[in-house]
Amino acid sequence: MDMENAGPLGKGLEQFPDQVTSATAVVDARGIVTGWSSGAQRLLGYPYEDVVGRSAARLLGGTADATVRFSAVLEGRGGPTPLRHQDGHPMQAELQAYASLDREGNAQWLIVATSPQQPRQHREPRPHEDEATTEEAFAQSNLPVMIYDAELRALRGSAGAARELGLAEEQMRGRRVTDILPPHICTTVEGGMRRVFETGEPERFQVHGRPRPGARDRHWAVSVSPLRNPAGQVRHVQLIALDVTEQHRARERLVLLNDVSAQVGSTLDVMRTAQEMADVAVGRLADFISVDLLDGLFRGVEPRPSATGSVALRRAAQQSVLPGIPESVVQPGEVDYYPESSPPARCLHTGRSSLHRTLDEAIESWQVADPERARKVRDFGMHSIMVIPLRARGITLGVAVLVRHRRRNSFDEDDLLLAEEIAARAAVAVDNARRFTRERTTALALQRSLLPQRLPVQEAAEVAYRYLPARSRAGLGGDWFDVIPLSGARVALVVGDVVGHGLRASATMGRLRTAVRTLADVDLPPEELLVHLDDLITHVRAEEDTATDPELEIVTDLVATCLYLVYDPVSRRCTAAGAGHPPPAVVTPDGKAEFIDLSVGPPLGVGGLPFEAVEWEVPRGSLLVLYTDGLVEVPEHDLGKGMALLRRRLERPADSLDATCDDLVQTLLPAQPGDDVALLIARTRALDAGQVATWELPSDPAAVADARAKVARRLADWGLDEVVFTVELVVSELVTNAIRYGTPPVQLRLIRDTALICEVSDSSSTAPHMRRARMFDEGGRGLLLVAQFAERWGTRHRAGGKSIWAEIGVQDERS
Repeated sequence: MDMENAGPLGKGLEQFPDQVTSATAVVDARGIVTGWSSGAQRLLGYPYEDVVGRSAARLLGGTADATVRFSAVLEGRGGPTPLRHQDGHPMQAELQAYASLDREGNAQWLIVATSPQQPRQHREPRPHEDEATTEEAFAQSNLPVMIYDAELRALRGSAGAARELGLAEEQMRGRRVTDILPPHICTTVEGGMRRVFETGEPERFQVHGRPRPGARDRHWAVSVSPLRNPAGQVRHVQLIALDVTEQHRARERLVLLNDVSAQVGSTLDVMRTAQEMADVAVGRLADFISVDLLDGLFRGVEPRPSATGSVALRRAAQQSVLPGIPESVVQPGEVDYYPESSPPARCLHTGRSSLHRTLDEAIESWQVADPERARKVRDFGMHSIMVIPLRARGITLGVAVLVRHRRRNSFDEDDLLLAEEIAARAAVAVDNARRFTRERTTALALQRSLLPQRLPVQEAAEVAYRYLPARSRAGLGGDWFDVIPLSGARVALVVGDVVGHGLRASATMGRLRTAVRTLADVDLPPEELLVHLDDLITHVRAEEDTATDPELEIVTDLVATCLYLVYDPVSRRCTAAGAGHPPPAVVTPDGKAEFIDLSVGPPLGVGGLPFEAVEWEVPRGSLLVLYTDGLVEVPEHDLGKGMALLRRRLERPADSLDATCDDLVQTLLPAQPGDDVALLIARTRALDAGQVATWELPSDPAAVADARAKVARRLADWGLDEVVFTVELVVSELVTNAIRYGTPPVQLRLIRDTALICEVSDSSSTAPHMRRARMFDEGGRGLLLVAQFAERWGTRHRAGGKSIWAEIGVQDERS
């Protein structure tokens, strides 16, 4: 018979020599035809494509009665059965069903049909011949098939069962499963057979173990089916076991690879990534795993292994099925040295993996060169080792060593391929972590170089700060802060935040901070300073938009926020302006905290909109708190709730400004901040009236001598006789310039701080400048002399005029 279309069992029908000459079909558990032979087509006329995939009951007439008859055939009650030919005429055939399993372990039946050549009453019966053929087919079946009685004792066993169990059929008869198989398998199998006897329904389950002593662990898909007598009673059960070890191992490998993809690389930390690889694979592929990486990876640099000699690798991770990981010779973070001839060293140099038994030459020579590791091999009975390179982008990053000592099965080539795939995926994650570490280190170094390295000396306020870089994958942000001494003993406090993360944000932050310091030296009012910063952002964006390098493509708008605050210890007044930034908080000496109702303008980079300044008086000893939104806006709560928490924490007194900073950071931030945080706290100081002297001067050149005399007397009162000559000279030049070129009224002010500050103010907005005087010029040398004798000098514009100031260093003898 032609079996080219016989379906899944077509190639196995040589086990049934008598049936091969008959029409055959294969039917699955749902009654759907899955195989159709040429003999069946000749018998009923239906071609293969018209039958496969359709209900077998259709061939019996397609009625409810036909379905009942077909069920009887599957239950073993065959015999003459009415069929329907393709042309519609009825006919009869002998049907016999043989149960089996398909490739997936699901139940199916081989239906054998023999067409009578004449009406049944005229045919010669062939019962003995059919029984003999059936007997031969069962006995010679390569499938492990067993027949059990109601007492769960074996009646029959196929050739396949005898082969797997290592027993002849005569040795199996009369014995229970418990007499042949391990206990854990017996419980499952006998329980399934009992349920089939009780319910009459087939059972399917899987078992795992060794079918006979000395065999390897196997996985079996077991099907137990009822065998009924003509009365429909279950008298026996048929057990078929299919070896699905390879399918099971394939599924395990796929699950393991899926877990590697899902669990390895969850962070951008080199050590954590390596440990995730070890945690996933140990117990499922190996009993002990160590992951060693080149030391440069931990600093983010490109790894460069030595070409010859022993190899020093840093232990990144290790894991074991034994508690405490006793197999290890080093701890994570320590350096392990591998001899040049050892498999890990060769693996690192060649980039190729290797599979070893502990008795092969490579492992024995390694043990000779490393006695401590050799002792571990003997103590734990290590018998199989794989050495796998971790390679990414063509670079070998390190080596993973996988060992078996609890599992009796040694590694094979399939295990090696699986380990290579795991290592390849882990290596990509490790390399991503390395590259992130390098970029983060670079950005952090850049950012720290752009932030204040130390706070400048000034007496207007006591200052403490905290800066915390982001710990998220987004990278470092653009937060910054600054403390800038200004003329007149004032101080400027600044915080800002460039929207975005990475090197671009850090570089923009540096440009903004430099611009703020430059504009602060010009003594611009806060609102005007923000206008110039806004223009700077607009120009920077225009420059970046013209970039042609694809790597410099701008993916977000360049936007920043900023808060600029100036405090004057003489008047004890603050002036502040903001650009899209959270308002400052003020804590008065009585412990009351409040946020300044600041007219916060648009963020820098929006362009074309004005900024407004707010001025208020601050009691001596008050706290000025400036911060970026990373402090108060975290995943646990929004900005409003964060500011409320900040206010409550500020109203709790602390021993020092540093303690206040630490308290805010610990209570308001999560363990791993997702955004940069800049926090600046200043406790205001005030200059006493005795430290400031002010005189109104007439616009008369004769007032210069009187001004010198007043200054000399005040310096004597302050005990600063050593600078009298210098100060008189500076005052003479500044007062003379104001009277000669300025507009009345003219005011002279002395401020005694860390330096002596001389200020001369008038109503003119024209600023003086130094020039080179010619030999016979009578003037033009005054500001040059001021610049020579003063440590610093400059012009400060104010409403209704200007002030020319100069700072002269003094030796403060105050206790």
